[in-house]
Amino acid sequence: QVQLVESGGGLVQPGGSLRLACAASGRTFSTYAMGWCRQAPGKEREFVSGIGWTGSSTDYADSVKDRFTISRDNAKNTVYLQMNRLTPEDTAVYYCAARRGPLSPWSVKDYEFWGQGTQVTVSL
Repeated sequence: QVQLVESGGGLVQPGGSLRLACAASGRTFSTYAMGWCRQAPGKEREFVSGIGWTGSSTDYADSVKDRFTISRDNAKNTVYLQMNRLTPEDTAVYYCAARRGPLSPWSVKDYEFWGQGTQVTVSL
């Protein structure tokens, strides 16, 4: 089992940037595919981005492609989400998620472990 703790959320103006981080416990971080999902008020949780256990495979939702970049540092047991050109539509609680295996799933329900979430608010 892995425990996940997100950080880096906050309030940012439209067009700004934030970098989220997710620190994972345990010595087997490199055997987990990782992902970021988000949930806006009144909406279902949705997939944002995923990364395979080596970091060579990444996926993005269309809504964030070319604006967000996911990466991981297996030596630090950490996965990151660099978010650029943020818009109010990106406002949500962002969750880090993990699944055992090499590839990150697209479906929210396929992730096994979840962090508590970090709030991202994009507003003037």
